Amino acid sequence: MSPLFLSTISLFITIFSLADGGSIGVNYGRIANNLPSPTKVVNLLKSQGINRVKVYDTDPVVLRSLAGSEIKVTVDLPNGFLRNAARKQSFATNWVERNIFSFHPHTQIEAIAVGNEVFVDPDNTTSYLVPAMRNLHNALIKYNLHSDIKISSPVALSALQNSYPSSSGSFRPELIEPVFKPMFEFLRQTGSYLMVNAYPFFAYESNSDVISLDYALFRENPGVTDPGNGLRYFNLLDAQLDAVFAAMSAMSYDDIPLVVTETGWPSKGDKNEIGASIENAAAYNGNLVKRILTGSGTPLRPKADLTVFLFALFNENGKDGPSSERNYGLFYPNQEKVYNVPFTIQDLKVYRDKQSPAVGGDIGGGQVRVSSPVTGSGTGSGRTWCVASDVGKERLQMALDFACGEGGADCRQIQPGSTCYDPNTLIAHASFAFNSYYEKTGRAGGSCYFGGAAHIVTQPPKFGKCEFN
Repeated sequence: MSPLFLSTISLFITIFSLADGGSIGVNYGRIANNLPSPTKVVNLLKSQGINRVKVYDTDPVVLRSLAGSEIKVTVDLPNGFLRNAARKQSFATNWVERNIFSFHPHTQIEAIAVGNEVFVDPDNTTSYLVPAMRNLHNALIKYNLHSDIKISSPVALSALQNSYPSSSGSFRPELIEPVFKPMFEFLRQTGSYLMVNAYPFFAYESNSDVISLDYALFRENPGVTDPGNGLRYFNLLDAQLDAVFAAMSAMSYDDIPLVVTETGWPSKGDKNEIGASIENAAAYNGNLVKRILTGSGTPLRPKADLTVFLFALFNENGKDGPSSERNYGLFYPNQEKVYNVPFTIQDLKVYRDKQSPAVGGDIGGGQVRVSSPVTGSGTGSGRTWCVASDVGKERLQMALDFACGEGGADCRQIQPGSTCYDPNTLIAHASFAFNSYYEKTGRAGGSCYFGGAAHIVTQPPKFGKCEFN
Protein backbone atom coordinates (compact mmCIF):
# COMPACT_ATOMS: atom_id res chain seq x y z
CA MET A 1 0.00 0.00 0.00
CA SER A 2 1.33 3.45 -0.93
CA PRO A 3 2.76 5.44 2.02
CA LEU A 4 1.31 8.56 0.41
CA PHE A 5 -2.28 7.41 0.58
CA LEU A 6 -3.24 9.89 3.31
CA SER A 7 -2.45 12.83 1.07
CA THR A 8 -4.12 11.12 -1.88
CA ILE A 9 -7.42 10.43 -0.12
CA SER A 10 -8.68 13.99 0.01
CA LEU A 11 -8.01 14.44 -3.70
CA PHE A 12 -9.35 11.07 -4.84
CA ILE A 13 -12.60 12.20 -6.36
CA THR A 14 -11.28 15.25 -8.21
CA ILE A 15 -7.82 14.15 -9.34
CA PHE A 16 -8.79 10.58 -10.16
CA SER A 17 -11.77 11.73 -12.17
CA LEU A 18 -10.16 14.64 -13.97
CA ALA A 19 -7.05 12.69 -14.86
CA ASP A 20 -8.84 9.74 -16.36
CA GLY A 21 -12.32 10.90 -17.26
CA GLY A 22 -14.01 11.11 -20.62
CA SER A 23 -16.16 13.95 -21.93
CA ILE A 24 -19.90 14.66 -21.95
CA GLY A 25 -21.69 16.63 -24.65
CA VAL A 26 -25.32 17.09 -25.62
CA ASN A 27 -27.33 16.99 -28.85
CA TYR A 28 -29.15 20.25 -29.56
CA GLY A 29 -32.10 19.28 -31.75
CA ARG A 30 -34.63 21.92 -32.80
CA ILE A 31 -37.67 20.07 -34.19
CA ALA A 32 -40.06 22.11 -32.06
CA ASN A 33 -41.96 25.41 -32.13
CA ASN A 34 -41.45 26.45 -28.53
CA LEU A 35 -37.69 26.40 -27.91
CA PRO A 36 -35.71 29.29 -26.43
CA SER A 37 -33.54 31.42 -28.69
CA PRO A 38 -30.06 30.11 -29.58
CA THR A 39 -28.53 32.86 -27.41
CA LYS A 40 -30.50 31.62 -24.39
CA VAL A 41 -29.52 28.06 -25.23
CA VAL A 42 -25.83 28.95 -25.21
CA ASN A 43 -26.26 30.62 -21.82
CA LEU A 44 -28.01 27.49 -20.57
CA LEU A 45 -25.19 25.26 -21.79
CA LYS A 46 -22.59 27.47 -20.12
CA SER A 47 -24.54 27.59 -16.86
CA GLN A 48 -24.56 23.78 -16.76
CA GLY A 49 -20.86 23.45 -17.54
CA ILE A 50 -21.58 21.70 -20.86
CA ASN A 51 -18.65 22.37 -23.19
CA ARG A 52 -19.58 20.17 -26.14
CA VAL A 53 -22.66 20.34 -28.33
CA LYS A 54 -23.78 18.57 -31.49
CA VAL A 55 -26.24 20.17 -33.91
CA TYR A 56 -28.03 18.66 -36.90
CA ASP A 57 -27.30 21.36 -39.47
CA THR A 58 -25.24 24.53 -39.82
CA ASP A 59 -27.85 27.15 -38.99
CA PRO A 60 -25.91 30.44 -39.05
CA VAL A 61 -27.92 31.92 -36.15
CA VAL A 62 -26.96 28.97 -33.96
CA LEU A 63 -23.32 29.03 -35.02
CA ARG A 64 -23.05 32.78 -34.42
CA SER A 65 -24.61 32.36 -30.98
CA LEU A 66 -21.95 29.80 -30.10
CA ALA A 67 -19.14 32.12 -31.19
CA GLY A 68 -16.80 33.02 -28.34
CA SER A 69 -18.51 30.60 -25.95
CA GLU A 70 -15.58 28.12 -25.91
CA ILE A 71 -18.14 25.36 -26.48
CA LYS A 72 -16.87 22.79 -28.98
CA VAL A 73 -19.33 22.14 -31.78
CA THR A 74 -20.05 19.17 -34.03
CA VAL A 75 -22.10 20.20 -37.06
CA ASP A 76 -23.98 18.03 -39.53
CA LEU A 77 -24.15 17.83 -43.30
CA PRO A 78 -27.73 16.55 -43.73
CA ASN A 79 -28.40 13.34 -45.66
CA GLY A 80 -30.09 15.32 -48.40
CA PHE A 81 -26.77 16.96 -49.31
CA LEU A 82 -24.76 13.74 -49.61
CA ARG A 83 -25.41 13.18 -53.30
CA ASN A 84 -24.16 16.62 -54.36
CA ALA A 85 -21.24 16.58 -51.90
CA ALA A 86 -20.14 13.21 -53.29
CA ARG A 87 -20.50 14.05 -56.97
CA LYS A 88 -19.21 17.63 -56.99
CA GLN A 89 -16.04 18.77 -55.28
CA SER A 90 -17.20 22.33 -55.93
CA PHE A 91 -20.36 21.73 -53.88
CA ALA A 92 -18.35 20.33 -50.95
CA THR A 93 -15.87 23.20 -51.15
CA ASN A 94 -18.58 25.86 -51.26
CA TRP A 95 -20.41 24.19 -48.36
CA VAL A 96 -17.26 24.21 -46.22
CA GLU A 97 -16.55 27.83 -47.13
CA ARG A 98 -20.07 29.01 -46.17
CA ASN A 99 -20.70 26.82 -43.16
CA ILE A 100 -17.30 26.08 -41.62
CA PHE A 101 -14.63 28.54 -42.76
CA SER A 102 -16.96 31.53 -42.20
CA PHE A 103 -17.40 30.65 -38.50
CA HIS A 104 -14.31 28.77 -37.32
CA PRO A 105 -12.34 29.30 -35.11
CA HIS A 106 -14.46 31.92 -33.28
CA THR A 107 -17.10 29.23 -33.22
CA GLN A 108 -15.05 26.19 -32.21
CA ILE A 109 -16.19 23.63 -34.76
CA GLU A 110 -14.40 20.38 -33.94
CA ALA A 111 -16.12 17.89 -36.24
CA ILE A 112 -18.44 17.43 -39.20
CA ALA A 113 -20.95 14.60 -39.00
CA VAL A 114 -21.51 13.63 -42.63
CA GLY A 115 -25.13 12.55 -42.70
CA ASN A 116 -26.84 10.73 -39.86
CA GLU A 117 -27.54 6.98 -39.74
CA VAL A 118 -27.14 6.91 -43.52
CA PHE A 119 -27.54 3.15 -43.82
CA VAL A 120 -31.17 3.37 -42.74
CA ASP A 121 -31.92 6.46 -44.81
CA PRO A 122 -35.00 5.65 -46.94
CA ASP A 123 -33.53 7.74 -49.77
CA ASN A 124 -30.70 5.19 -50.13
CA THR A 125 -27.75 7.58 -49.84
CA THR A 126 -25.26 4.96 -48.61
CA SER A 127 -23.16 4.91 -51.80
CA TYR A 128 -22.53 8.66 -51.52
CA LEU A 129 -21.23 8.61 -47.96
CA VAL A 130 -17.50 7.98 -48.29
CA PRO A 131 -17.04 10.07 -51.47
CA ALA A 132 -18.77 12.96 -49.69
CA MET A 133 -16.46 12.56 -46.70
CA ARG A 134 -13.42 12.68 -48.95
CA ASN A 135 -14.59 15.76 -50.82
CA LEU A 136 -15.33 17.57 -47.57
CA HIS A 137 -11.87 16.69 -46.29
CA ASN A 138 -10.33 18.06 -49.49
CA ALA A 139 -12.25 21.27 -48.85
CA LEU A 140 -10.92 21.46 -45.30
CA ILE A 141 -7.40 21.07 -46.68
CA LYS A 142 -8.00 23.98 -49.06
CA TYR A 143 -8.87 26.23 -46.13
CA ASN A 144 -6.18 24.74 -43.88
CA LEU A 145 -8.78 23.43 -41.42
CA HIS A 146 -8.03 19.71 -41.75
CA SER A 147 -5.89 19.65 -38.61
CA ASP A 148 -8.61 21.26 -36.49
CA ILE A 149 -11.77 19.56 -37.72
CA LYS A 150 -12.51 15.83 -37.92
CA ILE A 151 -14.89 14.20 -40.37
CA SER A 152 -16.96 11.12 -39.58
CA SER A 153 -20.52 9.82 -39.85
CA PRO A 154 -22.90 8.62 -37.09
CA VAL A 155 -23.68 4.93 -37.48
CA ALA A 156 -26.69 3.22 -35.91
CA LEU A 157 -26.30 -0.17 -34.23
CA SER A 158 -28.48 -1.60 -37.00
CA ALA A 159 -25.28 -1.57 -39.07
CA LEU A 160 -24.23 -4.64 -37.07
CA GLN A 161 -25.01 -8.11 -38.36
CA ASN A 162 -24.29 -9.62 -34.93
CA SER A 163 -24.22 -7.83 -31.60
CA TYR A 164 -24.69 -10.60 -29.03
CA PRO A 165 -22.55 -11.74 -27.45
CA SER A 166 -20.33 -8.71 -27.83
CA SER A 167 -17.33 -10.81 -28.85
CA SER A 168 -19.22 -11.94 -31.98
CA GLY A 169 -19.84 -8.37 -33.12
CA SER A 170 -19.71 -7.97 -36.90
CA PHE A 171 -20.94 -5.51 -39.49
CA ARG A 172 -23.54 -6.33 -42.10
CA PRO A 173 -21.71 -8.14 -44.92
CA GLU A 174 -23.17 -5.99 -47.68
CA LEU A 175 -21.70 -2.86 -46.06
CA ILE A 176 -18.16 -4.06 -45.38
CA GLU A 177 -16.43 -3.75 -48.75
CA PRO A 178 -18.37 -0.84 -50.30
CA VAL A 179 -18.63 1.33 -47.17
CA PHE A 180 -16.93 0.30 -43.94
CA LYS A 181 -13.54 -0.65 -45.35
CA PRO A 182 -13.04 2.61 -47.29
CA MET A 183 -14.54 4.64 -44.44
CA PHE A 184 -12.21 3.10 -41.86
CA GLU A 185 -9.25 3.72 -44.16
CA PHE A 186 -10.35 7.35 -44.40
CA LEU A 187 -10.77 7.66 -40.62
CA ARG A 188 -7.35 6.12 -40.04
CA GLN A 189 -5.63 8.34 -42.59
CA THR A 190 -7.21 11.52 -41.24
CA GLY A 191 -6.82 10.64 -37.55
CA SER A 192 -10.57 10.70 -37.01
CA TYR A 193 -12.97 8.44 -35.11
CA LEU A 194 -16.09 6.39 -35.69
CA MET A 195 -19.34 8.02 -34.58
CA VAL A 196 -21.90 5.61 -33.09
CA ASN A 197 -25.51 6.14 -31.98
CA ALA A 198 -26.36 3.62 -29.26
CA TYR A 199 -29.65 3.33 -27.35
CA PRO A 200 -29.94 0.61 -24.69
CA PHE A 201 -33.55 1.76 -24.27
CA PHE A 202 -34.56 0.22 -27.59
CA ALA A 203 -32.96 -3.11 -26.73
CA TYR A 204 -34.58 -3.13 -23.28
CA GLU A 205 -37.99 -2.10 -24.59
CA SER A 206 -37.99 -4.95 -27.10
CA ASN A 207 -36.52 -7.57 -24.75
CA SER A 208 -37.59 -6.57 -21.25
CA ASP A 209 -38.39 -10.20 -20.51
CA VAL A 210 -34.72 -11.17 -20.81
CA ILE A 211 -32.82 -7.91 -20.18
CA SER A 212 -32.64 -6.66 -16.60
CA LEU A 213 -33.64 -3.03 -16.10
CA ASP A 214 -30.75 -2.65 -13.64
CA TYR A 215 -28.41 -3.90 -16.36
CA ALA A 216 -29.78 -1.32 -18.80
CA LEU A 217 -29.57 1.57 -16.29
CA PHE A 218 -26.03 1.00 -14.94
CA ARG A 219 -27.40 -0.14 -11.60
CA GLU A 220 -25.81 -2.93 -9.62
CA ASN A 221 -26.50 -6.39 -11.03
CA PRO A 222 -24.74 -9.77 -11.21
CA GLY A 223 -23.56 -9.03 -14.74
CA VAL A 224 -23.45 -11.11 -17.91
CA THR A 225 -20.40 -13.11 -18.95
CA ASP A 226 -19.50 -13.11 -22.63
CA PRO A 227 -18.80 -16.77 -23.52
CA GLY A 228 -16.55 -15.71 -26.37
CA ASN A 229 -13.99 -13.62 -24.49
CA GLY A 230 -14.79 -14.36 -20.84
CA LEU A 231 -15.38 -10.68 -20.04
CA ARG A 232 -18.18 -9.80 -17.66
CA TYR A 233 -20.57 -6.99 -18.52
CA PHE A 234 -22.47 -4.96 -15.95
CA ASN A 235 -24.36 -2.66 -18.29
CA LEU A 236 -25.93 -2.88 -21.71
CA LEU A 237 -24.21 0.14 -23.25
CA ASP A 238 -20.78 -1.41 -22.65
CA ALA A 239 -21.95 -4.59 -24.35
CA GLN A 240 -23.26 -2.64 -27.34
CA LEU A 241 -20.08 -0.59 -27.74
CA ASP A 242 -17.85 -3.64 -27.38
CA ALA A 243 -19.85 -5.33 -30.14
CA VAL A 244 -18.85 -2.40 -32.36
CA PHE A 245 -15.23 -2.63 -31.19
CA ALA A 246 -15.26 -6.37 -31.93
CA ALA A 247 -16.65 -5.74 -35.40
CA MET A 248 -13.89 -3.18 -36.05
CA SER A 249 -11.28 -5.58 -34.69
CA ALA A 250 -12.49 -8.32 -37.03
CA MET A 251 -11.62 -5.95 -39.88
CA SER A 252 -8.23 -5.05 -38.29
CA TYR A 253 -9.16 -1.47 -37.39
CA ASP A 254 -8.52 -1.63 -33.65
CA ASP A 255 -6.66 1.68 -33.72
CA ILE A 256 -9.69 3.83 -34.60
CA PRO A 257 -11.33 5.50 -31.58
CA LEU A 258 -15.08 5.67 -31.02
CA VAL A 259 -17.34 8.55 -30.03
CA VAL A 260 -20.92 7.99 -28.93
CA THR A 261 -22.75 10.71 -30.85
CA GLU A 262 -26.20 9.83 -29.48
CA THR A 263 -27.47 7.97 -26.46
CA GLY A 264 -30.31 8.64 -24.08
CA TRP A 265 -33.48 7.43 -22.40
CA PRO A 266 -37.00 8.88 -22.73
CA SER A 267 -38.74 10.34 -19.69
CA LYS A 268 -42.17 9.54 -21.09
CA GLY A 269 -43.62 7.12 -23.61
CA ASP A 270 -46.75 5.40 -24.82
CA LYS A 271 -48.27 2.57 -22.81
CA ASN A 272 -46.42 -0.04 -24.86
CA GLU A 273 -43.04 1.70 -24.47
CA ILE A 274 -41.79 -0.30 -21.53
CA GLY A 275 -39.31 1.50 -19.28
CA ALA A 276 -39.93 5.06 -20.48
CA SER A 277 -40.17 7.15 -17.30
CA ILE A 278 -38.57 10.13 -15.59
CA GLU A 279 -37.04 7.88 -12.95
CA ASN A 280 -35.40 5.59 -15.50
CA ALA A 281 -34.23 8.46 -17.70
CA ALA A 282 -32.64 10.13 -14.68
CA ALA A 283 -30.95 6.89 -13.67
CA TYR A 284 -29.62 6.12 -17.16
CA ASN A 285 -28.25 9.55 -17.95
CA GLY A 286 -27.06 10.27 -14.42
CA ASN A 287 -25.21 6.98 -14.03
CA LEU A 288 -23.79 7.25 -17.55
CA VAL A 289 -22.41 10.74 -16.90
CA LYS A 290 -20.89 9.60 -13.61
CA ARG A 291 -19.27 6.67 -15.31
CA ILE A 292 -17.84 8.64 -18.23
CA LEU A 293 -16.48 11.48 -16.11
CA THR A 294 -14.74 9.07 -13.75
CA GLY A 295 -12.83 7.48 -16.58
CA SER A 296 -14.39 4.10 -17.20
CA GLY A 297 -13.85 2.55 -20.61
CA THR A 298 -15.50 -0.70 -21.65
CA PRO A 299 -14.46 -4.24 -20.66
CA LEU A 300 -12.84 -4.69 -24.08
CA ARG A 301 -11.31 -1.19 -24.08
CA PRO A 302 -10.85 -0.38 -20.36
CA LYS A 303 -8.48 2.53 -21.00
CA ALA A 304 -10.69 4.27 -23.56
CA ASP A 305 -11.67 7.79 -22.53
CA LEU A 306 -15.04 7.99 -24.22
CA THR A 307 -16.76 11.12 -25.45
CA VAL A 308 -20.54 10.75 -25.19
CA PHE A 309 -23.25 13.09 -26.47
CA LEU A 310 -26.53 12.78 -24.58
CA PHE A 311 -29.74 12.93 -26.56
CA ALA A 312 -31.15 15.46 -26.21
CA LEU A 313 -31.04 18.96 -24.78
CA PHE A 314 -34.79 19.64 -25.05
CA ASN A 315 -38.07 17.80 -25.41
CA GLU A 316 -39.04 18.45 -29.04
CA ASN A 317 -42.77 18.69 -29.70
CA GLY A 318 -42.44 18.62 -33.49
CA LYS A 319 -41.05 15.12 -33.81
CA ASP A 320 -43.11 12.33 -35.32
CA GLY A 321 -43.48 8.81 -34.00
CA PRO A 322 -44.29 7.47 -30.54
CA SER A 323 -44.45 9.70 -27.47
CA SER A 324 -40.89 8.79 -26.49
CA GLU A 325 -39.54 10.64 -29.54
CA ARG A 326 -40.77 13.92 -28.06
CA ASN A 327 -39.51 13.22 -24.55
CA TYR A 328 -35.78 12.56 -24.62
CA GLY A 329 -34.95 16.05 -23.38
CA LEU A 330 -32.88 16.88 -20.34
CA PHE A 331 -34.74 20.21 -20.23
CA TYR A 332 -38.24 21.44 -20.95
CA PRO A 333 -38.48 24.25 -23.52
CA ASN A 334 -38.83 26.73 -20.61
CA GLN A 335 -35.27 25.64 -19.62
CA GLU A 336 -36.38 23.86 -16.46
CA LYS A 337 -34.78 20.47 -15.87
CA VAL A 338 -36.90 17.43 -16.59
CA TYR A 339 -34.80 15.73 -13.89
CA ASN A 340 -31.47 16.35 -12.24
CA VAL A 341 -28.32 15.13 -13.97
CA PRO A 342 -24.79 16.29 -13.10
CA PHE A 343 -22.78 17.36 -16.14
CA THR A 344 -19.38 18.07 -14.55
CA ILE A 345 -17.07 16.42 -12.07
CA GLN A 346 -17.81 19.24 -9.63
CA ASP A 347 -21.53 18.45 -9.89
CA LEU A 348 -20.79 14.81 -9.16
CA LYS A 349 -19.00 15.75 -5.96
CA VAL A 350 -21.92 17.94 -4.88
CA TYR A 351 -24.37 15.09 -5.49
CA ARG A 352 -22.13 12.69 -3.58
CA ASP A 353 -21.75 15.04 -0.63
CA LYS A 354 -25.49 15.76 -0.39
CA GLN A 355 -26.70 12.20 -0.74
CA SER A 356 -25.82 8.64 0.25
CA PRO A 357 -22.33 7.69 1.49
CA ALA A 358 -22.26 4.94 -1.14
CA VAL A 359 -19.57 5.86 -3.66
CA GLY A 360 -21.11 6.40 -7.06
CA GLY A 361 -24.70 5.58 -6.13
CA ASP A 362 -27.56 5.71 -8.61
CA ILE A 363 -27.92 9.34 -9.65
CA GLY A 364 -31.17 10.82 -10.86
CA GLY A 365 -34.12 12.93 -9.89
CA GLY A 366 -31.93 14.89 -7.47
CA GLN A 367 -31.31 11.83 -5.33
CA VAL A 368 -29.00 8.90 -4.97
CA ARG A 369 -31.28 5.92 -4.89
CA VAL A 370 -29.90 2.94 -3.01
CA SER A 371 -31.12 -0.34 -4.40
CA SER A 372 -31.40 -3.59 -2.48
CA PRO A 373 -28.43 -5.97 -2.50
CA VAL A 374 -27.95 -7.77 -5.77
CA THR A 375 -28.74 -11.43 -5.68
CA GLY A 376 -26.61 -14.01 -7.41
CA SER A 377 -26.41 -17.73 -7.83
CA GLY A 378 -22.91 -18.21 -6.44
CA THR A 379 -23.49 -20.14 -3.23
CA GLY A 380 -27.24 -20.33 -3.34
CA SER A 381 -27.49 -17.64 -0.63
CA GLY A 382 -27.81 -14.65 -2.95
CA ARG A 383 -24.51 -13.23 -1.65
CA THR A 384 -22.32 -10.99 -3.78
CA TRP A 385 -18.76 -9.73 -3.34
CA CYS A 386 -16.88 -6.71 -4.62
CA VAL A 387 -13.48 -7.24 -6.26
CA ALA A 388 -10.98 -5.15 -8.18
CA SER A 389 -10.97 -4.77 -11.95
CA ASP A 390 -7.78 -4.64 -14.00
CA VAL A 391 -7.83 -0.93 -14.82
CA GLY A 392 -4.13 -0.18 -14.47
CA LYS A 393 -1.83 0.36 -11.51
CA GLU A 394 -2.37 4.10 -11.05
CA ARG A 395 -6.17 4.03 -11.07
CA LEU A 396 -6.31 0.94 -8.89
CA GLN A 397 -3.88 2.39 -6.33
CA MET A 398 -5.90 5.58 -6.02
CA ALA A 399 -9.10 3.59 -5.56
CA LEU A 400 -7.40 1.42 -2.92
CA ASP A 401 -6.11 4.49 -1.09
CA PHE A 402 -9.60 5.96 -1.06
CA ALA A 403 -11.19 2.75 0.23
CA CYS A 404 -8.70 2.42 3.10
CA GLY A 405 -8.78 6.12 3.92
CA GLU A 406 -11.85 8.27 3.39
CA GLY A 407 -13.94 5.21 2.59
CA GLY A 408 -13.28 3.70 6.02
CA ALA A 409 -12.69 0.14 4.86
CA ASP A 410 -11.00 -2.18 7.40
CA CYS A 411 -7.59 -2.69 5.78
CA ARG A 412 -5.71 -4.08 8.78
CA GLN A 413 -5.62 -7.59 7.34
CA ILE A 414 -3.66 -6.48 4.25
CA GLN A 415 -0.87 -4.87 6.27
CA PRO A 416 2.56 -6.64 6.29
CA GLY A 417 2.45 -9.76 8.43
CA SER A 418 -1.33 -9.91 8.58
CA THR A 419 -3.57 -12.69 7.30
CA CYS A 420 -4.34 -11.24 3.86
CA TYR A 421 -1.03 -9.52 3.11
CA ASP A 422 -0.06 -12.44 0.86
CA PRO A 423 -0.29 -12.50 -2.04
CA ASN A 424 1.29 -9.05 -1.95
CA THR A 425 -0.36 -7.82 -5.15
CA LEU A 426 -2.25 -4.64 -5.81
CA ILE A 427 -5.30 -6.40 -7.22
CA ALA A 428 -5.54 -8.74 -4.20
CA HIS A 429 -5.18 -5.91 -1.66
CA ALA A 430 -7.64 -3.71 -3.56
CA SER A 431 -10.18 -6.54 -3.76
CA PHE A 432 -10.03 -7.03 0.00
CA ALA A 433 -10.42 -3.30 0.66
CA PHE A 434 -13.24 -2.87 -1.85
CA ASN A 435 -15.15 -5.80 -0.40
CA SER A 436 -14.65 -4.47 3.12
CA TYR A 437 -16.24 -1.19 2.08
CA TYR A 438 -18.97 -3.03 0.19
CA GLU A 439 -19.86 -5.04 3.30
CA LYS A 440 -19.66 -1.97 5.51
CA THR A 441 -22.35 -0.23 3.42
CA GLY A 442 -24.59 -3.29 3.46
CA ARG A 443 -23.82 -3.97 -0.22
CA ALA A 444 -25.72 -0.79 -1.10
CA GLY A 445 -26.26 0.11 -4.72
CA GLY A 446 -23.24 1.95 -6.09
CA SER A 447 -20.89 0.97 -3.26
CA CYS A 448 -18.93 -1.36 -5.55
CA TYR A 449 -17.87 1.16 -8.15
CA PHE A 450 -14.72 3.11 -7.17
CA GLY A 451 -14.57 5.04 -10.42
CA GLY A 452 -14.96 1.88 -12.46
CA ALA A 453 -12.13 0.07 -10.65
CA ALA A 454 -14.38 -2.58 -9.09
CA HIS A 455 -17.09 -5.04 -10.05
CA ILE A 456 -19.52 -7.50 -8.47
CA VAL A 457 -18.97 -11.29 -8.42
CA THR A 458 -21.33 -14.01 -7.24
CA GLN A 459 -18.67 -16.50 -6.10
CA PRO A 460 -16.61 -15.84 -2.95
CA PRO A 461 -13.17 -14.63 -4.09
CA LYS A 462 -10.01 -16.19 -2.74
CA PHE A 463 -6.46 -14.83 -2.83
CA GLY A 464 -3.93 -17.22 -1.31
CA LYS A 465 -5.03 -18.14 2.21
CA CYS A 466 -7.19 -15.04 2.54
CA GLU A 467 -10.91 -15.79 2.70
CA PHE A 468 -13.52 -13.12 2.16
CA ASN A 469 -16.54 -12.88 4.44
